[in-house]
Amino acid sequence: MLNRQQFLAHFLACSAAILLAGCATPPSAVSVSDTIARDPQLSTLNGLVRQAGLSDMLQGTGPYTVFAPSNEAFKAVPAKTLDELGKDPARLKAVLGYHVLPQRLAAADVKPGNSKTAQGANVALSRAGAFVTVEDAMVQTPDILATNGVVHIVDRVLMPPAAAR
Repeated sequence: MLNRQQFLAHFLACSAAILLAGCATPPSAVSVSDTIARDPQLSTLNGLVRQAGLSDMLQGTGPYTVFAPSNEAFKAVPAKTLDELGKDPARLKAVLGYHVLPQRLAAADVKPGNSKTAQGANVALSRAGAFVTVEDAMVQTPDILATNGVVHIVDRVLMPPAAAR
């Protein structure tokens, strides 16, 4: 039988465990589109995805791999280019589609070679140990999992070949 002090200690320990378990609950699983929308460092990409009308596609069943340029990556794009993309929805959609593979590809599964994008052109992928590149962009944050794919944050905005736009 427990005395009062043992009972209180046991009660407090159990209560703390229950509270901590509630705090450690992982966020609910969301789509690639929602994953992009939730990450503050992808706010520029999120706005452009909505502007291009790609949100519904990226909420679909997929699977998708998105090489998501960070806000810092968009700062490196000339303002004139971003302005032109904003005025040309078809070109904006092509540029963003060039960042999407119609497959789920974890960083560890990247093999050197080309992969076809949702836009239609191929991108060159490479991996050396933990370092993954797509074209000339380096993956900074790999494997952000979503219900319908995976997001990899990259340090550059990729531009599709002129003929593939």
